[in-house]
Amino acid sequence: MLSLKRGYIDLRGHQIWSAAGKRFGKKSEPVLLMHGGLSSTESWDYTVIPAVQRTHSIYAYDRSAHGRTASRDGFYHFDFQVDEAIAYIEDVIKGPTHLIGWSDGGIISLMLAIKRPDLVKSIVAIGTNFHYDSGLTLVESDPEIVISEDDAAKFALRSPDPVHMQEVIIRKAYEVWNSEPTMTTSDLAQINCPVLVLTGDDEPFSNHHTIELYEAIANARLAIVPGTSHFVVKERPQIVQALIRDFYRNLDYPMTTWPRLRSEMTEKLKNS
Repeated sequence: MLSLKRGYIDLRGHQIWSAAGKRFGKKSEPVLLMHGGLSSTESWDYTVIPAVQRTHSIYAYDRSAHGRTASRDGFYHFDFQVDEAIAYIEDVIKGPTHLIGWSDGGIISLMLAIKRPDLVKSIVAIGTNFHYDSGLTLVESDPEIVISEDDAAKFALRSPDPVHMQEVIIRKAYEVWNSEPTMTTSDLAQINCPVLVLTGDDEPFSNHHTIELYEAIANARLAIVPGTSHFVVKERPQIVQALIRDFYRNLDYPMTTWPRLRSEMTEKLKNS
């Protein structure tokens, strides 16, 4: 089993909590795990690591204002988080990588593939919306912030930020979710790497939005797990792991028997 080395690293002047497990002596490609918003690496990595621990070198980090990484100016805007991911890939992984992103992590993965396609080998986008206007039922413009004793204790234990920042970070997250991301289907069409759109059938955003995301990307696959929600990774971890393993087993363009979306490309590949 691959164990992850966890601890702080300096990423261009900011202390980032990072986890890395490089497979030595075996041919393996890197995969970067991108956690969800208001979350952290340790809150979800255990659900996906079993899918890749025997095949990939694993990397993950807590983004600014998440988990064990302190906040800094601009921390929650998606453009900022994409640039932070680019810095991590360039400085730590040092080459193109596969991305597995959940929720905000999936959004960042898609934006990264648009901005820096040279750094992205493939994407697994789990529970991901590409535009804030997505039928999202979760986000309120001015929510009442209620922090449980348990969540407050976890923040105080892990975060380098002072305790009052927990509410500031949560409010900033809601502010951003009400105005970002703003990708269009034309933006998504620029993504050329293989993409697995993996989602629950009862996400907080509409299934129509998910279908738009899937159909906008030429080299995408779609997996909707029945009886699950935005927390599909925790509700059906074995199914999620099986789908990820199957995706990585063959990243070639899918050749199906009776294609509709893929008919043009399938015909080109048959004649090439």
